[in-house]
Amino acid sequence: MIDLRSDTVTRPTGAMLHAMMSAEVGDDVYREDPTVRRLEERVAALLGKEVALFVPTGTMANQLALMLHARPGEEVIAGKSAHFVNYESGAGGAWAGVQFAVTPRELFTAGEARALIRAPAYWLPKTRLIGVENTHNMGGGRIFPQADVLAIGAVAKEHGLGFHLDGARLWNAAVATGLSEAELAAPFDTVSVCFSKGLGAPVGSALAGSAERMENALRLRKMLGGGMRQVGVLAAAARYGLEHHRDRLAEDHDAASRLGRALQGLSGVTVAPVETNIVVAEVADAERVVGAAKAQGVVFSAISPRAVRMVTHLDVSGATFDKAIERVVAGFREAGHV
Repeated sequence: MIDLRSDTVTRPTGAMLHAMMSAEVGDDVYREDPTVRRLEERVAALLGKEVALFVPTGTMANQLALMLHARPGEEVIAGKSAHFVNYESGAGGAWAGVQFAVTPRELFTAGEARALIRAPAYWLPKTRLIGVENTHNMGGGRIFPQADVLAIGAVAKEHGLGFHLDGARLWNAAVATGLSEAELAAPFDTVSVCFSKGLGAPVGSALAGSAERMENALRLRKMLGGGMRQVGVLAAAARYGLEHHRDRLAEDHDAASRLGRALQGLSGVTVAPVETNIVVAEVADAERVVGAAKAQGVVFSAISPRAVRMVTHLDVSGATFDKAIERVVAGFREAGHV
């Protein structure tokens, strides 16, 4: 079975496993794990931030950011279908106690963000933060235009608001645009990045920002159960992916483009623009397409009654990916899209 459900389904390579097994470790709650510290320093430098903090999941990284920027009862502006609004089990309301004002589009403009900022009246919630997702997962792996990011950041600064980047797939955006991660992250106060998606690590994310914010984030991480001990074995996998799997993301982007082109000619199928490693296609019956494709030996996800998502990654390449395209197309045809 070829798995295109997500770039999180990858298995550690032999070289990554070796890095994990040979990692120098210590107690990270005491901040004594040298492999973790080296990873955090490397991530902070790549993102152009003072300090980075290693955390188990992207959800925790985003939730720490919400807790840093806002108090219970306050409001966060986010794009339509943003991950930290819709796909983190309601954590923003449960842990940070915030509510969300959502823009009408995934990739929104400064004007759309400005329109959601609350007036300063005591009977209204206070707007505290604007969040951007780049690349946008449910937007089809789309890259948030940097000109819009800069304009939104200016609005946030004008109104004294925090500015957070959910950069789980920021590595993909950097490879696709040619801009460095630091350039893409520069306008933001806090940035989350993930190692277990395109980089192929088994677990791990990071949150980066100012030294003061990350000192507060360290305490909040402990409160949420994210204080880990000899976690250098995981940080080593993240560091390996960071150093060895970033440049190859271009291969995933090329593979996704090929898959998108193969589907575009089928009747009743509309493929969203493919910019990175995610292919989203509108179909007549998503569950029927998913079932037909599974019978052909390839799995992917229905993300709505009429949309499916396929994600390319390092475990499916070369001849295997050629076979994946054949199976996906066969599944679509079996479901009536000929």
